[in-house]
Amino acid sequence: MAKNKTKFACQECGYESPKWMGKCPGCHAWNTMVEELEPKSAKGRGAFRTGQGQAEREKPIPIIDIEAENEPRVSTNLNEMNRVLGGGIVPGSLVLVGGDPGIGKSTLLLQLSGILSQSEHKVLYVSGEESLKQTKMRAERLDLLSESLLVLAETDVHQIEAHIEQEQPKVVMIDSIQTVYQDEVTSAPGSVAQVRECTASFMRIAKTKGIAIFLVGHVTKEGAIAGPRLLEHMVDAVLYLEGERHHTYRILRAVKNRFGSTNEIGIFEMKELGLTEVANPSEMFLEERARGAAGSIVIASVEGTRPVLVELQALVSPTSFGTPRRMATGVDHHRVSLIMAVLEKRVGLLLQNQDAYINVAGGVKLNEPALDLGIAVSIASSFREKPTQSYDVVIGEVGLTGEVRGVSRIDQRVSEAKKLGFKRAVIPQKNMEGWEHPADMTVIGVATVQEALDVVLGGNET
Repeated sequence: MAKNKTKFACQECGYESPKWMGKCPGCHAWNTMVEELEPKSAKGRGAFRTGQGQAEREKPIPIIDIEAENEPRVSTNLNEMNRVLGGGIVPGSLVLVGGDPGIGKSTLLLQLSGILSQSEHKVLYVSGEESLKQTKMRAERLDLLSESLLVLAETDVHQIEAHIEQEQPKVVMIDSIQTVYQDEVTSAPGSVAQVRECTASFMRIAKTKGIAIFLVGHVTKEGAIAGPRLLEHMVDAVLYLEGERHHTYRILRAVKNRFGSTNEIGIFEMKELGLTEVANPSEMFLEERARGAAGSIVIASVEGTRPVLVELQALVSPTSFGTPRRMATGVDHHRVSLIMAVLEKRVGLLLQNQDAYINVAGGVKLNEPALDLGIAVSIASSFREKPTQSYDVVIGEVGLTGEVRGVSRIDQRVSEAKKLGFKRAVIPQKNMEGWEHPADMTVIGVATVQEALDVVLGGNET
């Protein structure tokens, strides 16, 4: 009898080794190598073949001879979800949804399942973490009962595939990928081998049958989706549900999307009846803004196709340490250090002995150069103890020589500010031409950071 071969696989990154090692050479994590049996090789193991024999396999053909089929997307009736997915659910796609425990992943997918089923789309919701009664209790609370919503409590991939073959649903929800398993793989559910093989099985089902499949993925302490990095490469889209567990707002962000933009975000509010859409996120982020406070300024960011106005706060105070602290929440702290160096070198602000704390109100995370001028103004406002005007909004990228560079889609940013009642916009001089300024709004172009500070703060003392 042949002896079963074993290998050691890292549970963090999937690195494989014939012997055990205390430290993984791939991700440098300690004590993550676990012994697993090597699966027996399967002959004819392909991804998306539809024929049975070798002769029936597809042959390469010229790309110009391929008939493209524009299959319509399935609307979710949730504008925020449609925005993040790129217009709706693509049939045959495999989508991975990740997020912290208790953030609302299961609620979002169950709510999505209920809405789709009420639109006469057959949906199969597979729960590996809850019983059928527990799932129905949550569906009753969300008022999502429908005959087209099928619920299955199963963790065996082959059984799930058999039910999919029998029911032929339009959409399948798997909650979660870390709970399902294959008998052929000897390791425990949630291991690298199980997650990889189960995801490959669901990918084959989605591509061959044209069924959209959503997978829920757990996250690690570092915030990354648990399992091998290969998992994110296998799926068509990766969505992260962000937000604090003790706050009501949730942000759905696409970090990978083969069928749409990765810059889109969807904003929801967690209520008793589930997640509700936030129609005007700018108003939400600004509703608790303090008037006449030093270090506070409103900036206009663009997330995908949506302009979003948020409040940027800065607190600058003398340091009690040998090295001043630089802390940032919602923006890149390296960018904050760069802007502070520009303020000290080009404007003359003595910040080398000052602690600086930057925060984007509302918990949203932003990462675009158009925020630079807002960071500079808020830091200077806090340092000089000069409050900004409540009707000002600033937009612009800051260069190392102190110049203010132009940004994209300036007209949409300014129009969004006008809708919310702002009366003055400070923008780069380069963006002053080529578009029509709003009639009831003052638009001021600046070429340097010093000019922007003179306009917003009305002075140049240091």
